[in-house]
Amino acid sequence: GCVLVVSVIEQLAQWHNSTVKAAMERLCDYIPGKYQIMCHMSCCIDREMNADVVCHSLRLCKQDPGQPLCHLYSPPKVKKHSSGLFHALAHARPKHQIRSKSFMGFSSVCAFPPLANLCEKIKYVLRNKLPFEDFDGDKFSTFPTLRGYHWRGRDCDDKNTTVYPGKRPDNWDAKSDSNCNGIWGVDPKDGIPYEEKFCKGADSKGVVLLGDSAGAHFHIPPEWMTVTQMSAKSFANLPMAFSDELDWPQFSEITGFLNSTIGGWTDSLYLRLRKRNRCNHRDLQNISQNGLRGRLIQEIRGGLARNQLLDNPAIVIYATIGNDVCNGERDTLAHMTTPKEMLSNVVQALRYLDSHLPNGSHVILTGLVDGRFLWDNLHDRYHPLGQLNKDVTYGQLYSFLDCLQVSPCSGWLTPNETLRNLTSERALQLSNVLKEIARSEKFANFDIFYMDFPLRQTAEEWRKMGGEPWQLIEPVDGFHPSQIAAALGTGITWQKALHEWPQVLGKENPFNDQIEAVFKDQGGH
Repeated sequence: GCVLVVSVIEQLAQWHNSTVKAAMERLCDYIPGKYQIMCHMSCCIDREMNADVVCHSLRLCKQDPGQPLCHLYSPPKVKKHSSGLFHALAHARPKHQIRSKSFMGFSSVCAFPPLANLCEKIKYVLRNKLPFEDFDGDKFSTFPTLRGYHWRGRDCDDKNTTVYPGKRPDNWDAKSDSNCNGIWGVDPKDGIPYEEKFCKGADSKGVVLLGDSAGAHFHIPPEWMTVTQMSAKSFANLPMAFSDELDWPQFSEITGFLNSTIGGWTDSLYLRLRKRNRCNHRDLQNISQNGLRGRLIQEIRGGLARNQLLDNPAIVIYATIGNDVCNGERDTLAHMTTPKEMLSNVVQALRYLDSHLPNGSHVILTGLVDGRFLWDNLHDRYHPLGQLNKDVTYGQLYSFLDCLQVSPCSGWLTPNETLRNLTSERALQLSNVLKEIARSEKFANFDIFYMDFPLRQTAEEWRKMGGEPWQLIEPVDGFHPSQIAAALGTGITWQKALHEWPQVLGKENPFNDQIEAVFKDQGGH
């Protein structure tokens, strides 16, 4: 964190030809008030020292005994026989040691008083996978972030536990909208409730994602660290992003429903199901978590909102596409999920789903990605932090994170080709476990399907559109699928389902146009 902030400040000073103090003030003008934790650092930054040297000299970065000295930038050039970074630190520390003491209490962002309350709220939603603002306790909310309606359909009455998205309508919703799809009341021409007229026998169903950070749609805006594009507008979304855990499920591949503001466009399984049958409005749940691995049972128990007797069936997408082989450990292979563990974890989760999903539901298991795509397409490109001075490649970023043992995936984000191949080999083994589960397991309340993660088809589609493969990867973390990849992936998944499993998607509702005409003013998300 320190290296990131100091890099941005030093580059702002360089780009605007100003002092570090002026650059710091400029950045603080950009950032919303209570997030200005780094505004106390300007006293300690020297433009002549790179960010690694500054942060180590402030003791915000440290070298543990027996561990390498981690650095993002190439060490400063000094006389032969001496290490540039050690040399620079020895000269920097005396003038920074006194100043560094004031920062030790804030080595955690959450120790900073203005952010402490928000951090507590975020810890609550991470622990419970449920909306922080949910007054009736039905697991749906009228508040967007903190696991609110960005993550699951918006509640239309947060004081009534019997009103929520995905419910089968009470008395055909003649008097009120019990399932929040915007369709209710009685047609004065014939006295038939609109919900009965338009949605009876329409095979309505919701969509539920059980996923990891890719499913949650993790994204750090590149304009937060690209000084040539930086302005106050760049940080306007910071409070929202922080309270959504740096995830953007409202634009995601499975449950996205708003027009993307982070590049690309939004196309999602939910939007296509809604277009196919307008009665599906708001019936979505994104139960994904950054860092989630195959043991999903706890997340499903805490987060799934589906009543087997009272609600519509659901299409459940099970997609932990990388975390079962991805970790930041030194001996990364030893910490990967084994095929035996995968089988146990997934079957356990499916049995739980069978006891909670309404009859007529569907489950789609998604295979793991082949993450060699990341190194192959990014390692020698410049990261947003390195674009101004051509001094930080993705390869350097990956090595820095790996040294700190916080790499999102030591097995794929590495120059070691053998390790990358072994990681992909394990990913394929785990995908084959999922494929075999879909082939052999049977459940009472849902049928089950398998599909490979469509990375190759997505890249081919994007190439036909004139794009480059690297644009399918998030630019800041160099790891997650980008907004473009998410939107293209939706189309590929939809076409596969349409041709191979049409029963999953349900039939097209012939009354869609009439529903829009009658309820055009009441159907907003």
